[in-house]
Amino acid sequence: MEELLDAVERILQNRPLDSIQWFVLYQSWLGKTYDEMAEGTGYGSNYIKQVGSMLWQDLSEAAGERITKKNLHLVLSKYLQGITKQQNQPQEEPVNKKFRFTRLYPNFFSAGKMEFPSGPLPVGSPLYIKRPPLEELICSELIQPGCLIRIKAPKKMGKSSLLNQMIAYAKEQDYQIVYLDFQEADEEVFSSLDKFLRWFCIYVTRQLNLFPCLDDFWDTDMGSKVSCKIYFEAYLLQYIASNPVVLALNEVQRVFEHPKIAQDFLPMLRFWHEQAKQDQTWQKLRMVVVHTTEIYVPLKLNQSPFNVGITITLPPFTKSQVQDLALRYGLEWAADSQGSKQLEPLQAMVGGHPYLVSLALYHLSGEKITLEMLLETASTPMGIYSQHLRELLNLLQKEPELMSAMQQVIASDDKVELDAIAAYKLESMGLVQLNGNQACVMCELYRLYFSQQLVKL
Repeated sequence: MEELLDAVERILQNRPLDSIQWFVLYQSWLGKTYDEMAEGTGYGSNYIKQVGSMLWQDLSEAAGERITKKNLHLVLSKYLQGITKQQNQPQEEPVNKKFRFTRLYPNFFSAGKMEFPSGPLPVGSPLYIKRPPLEELICSELIQPGCLIRIKAPKKMGKSSLLNQMIAYAKEQDYQIVYLDFQEADEEVFSSLDKFLRWFCIYVTRQLNLFPCLDDFWDTDMGSKVSCKIYFEAYLLQYIASNPVVLALNEVQRVFEHPKIAQDFLPMLRFWHEQAKQDQTWQKLRMVVVHTTEIYVPLKLNQSPFNVGITITLPPFTKSQVQDLALRYGLEWAADSQGSKQLEPLQAMVGGHPYLVSLALYHLSGEKITLEMLLETASTPMGIYSQHLRELLNLLQKEPELMSAMQQVIASDDKVELDAIAAYKLESMGLVQLNGNQACVMCELYRLYFSQQLVKL
């Protein structure tokens, strides 16, 4: 990165570029499209494209050869080679070097404007880190008639933020959106399958701005599942526009907690997906199912909606993604290879967990704590993670079987075989990583904290 900036300054003969030009240059070097750049800035893609066009023109005139977004790497490579040959020659440190990387991320990435990490990131947030090829895979699948997409990851790994991105893309395609979060449902809704499916239908109807008329289609003799299917097929999917409907179901693990409901509802979703292969009416419906764990309700293979369609499992952040996020928080020291090495202890402590990484970078950007102090106090009551850790501990204390299971995981250096439900619940909380029913602790932070706390209990 230092060499890239040196090459550009050499071409321009130290003629200054403004912050948005530096941003477009840097993002172009990383291979980003103008649309992708616009997503994180608040500027329109046409404006970003104009900035880029003028930038390539200025560089071309200064270099005496044509420079474009496409040949940027090729043309600048010879300038980089020239810089490499001069590396051993003593050179005067540029006065503005300590400020150079602030130009890669303009004022809209100012740390002072960053909100405390909490909840899903809105579309257009500069803090949203893409995890290729997941976004591209979801968007390409979403345009397939009758698709079924499953997004799975523990809590605070970025599922809802990814879902927000997907919904924004669907809106760009003029698709209608039905977003349903099962955490909104009262416990009474799960008292019977009939009550649950009627609630489900009314919720979807309201989001489509239609009038609920369940009694015109509901037949107790035919059963709730068939009645629900007929209601969708003969009413909802008939009265909406020809554009597809995206049914985004979030926090579906709430349904898992009610096996009698799950054993009928989940196979029903699979049946709807399979109907789309032969019925154009059902091809309008695109389903996205988001949940924190694997299903722990016994289902036959030909009934589970989780062995059809595509599955997206959100991984932790890589080292380069942590570095990218650090830059977006305004941490200039993270820009070069030495800065990347400084982030390695943080990566080792939190395992690339998006929320834990974001919380650390937020506090570091405020310059109220050093990275060394942050790591030293991470698992203590004085650390930045204290509230998060206490919340996890309180959840464990409410369920003795989970407390016992976590104690087994902490006490062993190897993977531990756990009861299926306990394993999946711990995974849902983000405390363990699973390979089948074998569990190991998610990250060093959790190992340190719970090895201290669970001994006291």
